[in-house]
Amino acid sequence: MKSESIQGELSFVSLKAKQREIRDEFPDDLGLRVHRAISWLQRAEKEIDDSDASFIFYWIAFNSAYAEDTMGVTAVGERSRFEEYFDKLLSLDTDHGIYDAIWQRFSDSIRILLDNKYVFQPFWNHHNQLPGYDDWEEWFERRKRKIRTALAKEDTKTILTTLFDRLYVLRNQIVHGGATWNSSVNRSQVQDGARIMAFLVPLFIDLMMDNPDISWGAPHYPVVD
Repeated sequence: MKSESIQGELSFVSLKAKQREIRDEFPDDLGLRVHRAISWLQRAEKEIDDSDASFIFYWIAFNSAYAEDTMGVTAVGERSRFEEYFDKLLSLDTDHGIYDAIWQRFSDSIRILLDNKYVFQPFWNHHNQLPGYDDWEEWFERRKRKIRTALAKEDTKTILTTLFDRLYVLRNQIVHGGATWNSSVNRSQVQDGARIMAFLVPLFIDLMMDNPDISWGAPHYPVVD
């Protein structure tokens, strides 16, 4: 069963209806992940006029879907988790929903985000005078060359993982108080980030529900009686 909203896109309403219909087929870990992710998806969809809140609630839904043990996870470790999760999703995306989102629907917004130094963590490490980041501009140029190669090859995994690297920096800026609410300074990246997450996260959840036999891992905070 493939979910559809009125606009032909996935939404809380369509995903919740699908979940109710097939949740008895889910193993407990997947059932809990999907239940939590959909609940935060519902909350995110209510923030029509607040991109900051929308982005954060979509990120929580994303975390609910993929995250396992979060204790002591570094940015490098987070990237590894992204890669493992995206590997699974891309192998299951037979309808090419993720591919189309990356290369067609949001291609311009994604290119702008990937070319934005303000969501590139080494830039901030240098700005905050952490040792070892004086050459952040060289890092940035190397990453841009890698991105250009991935774009030329339509390497979806590399672009998707790098995109979420940048969105993770944006997430940290907001969650850790490094940005002003509704600030004009980072408005375009927050708005683009929220739009991209609003499309991709429901798609991720849908793919997980379509594949209950895949191991999605145990949630770090299970329900404990």
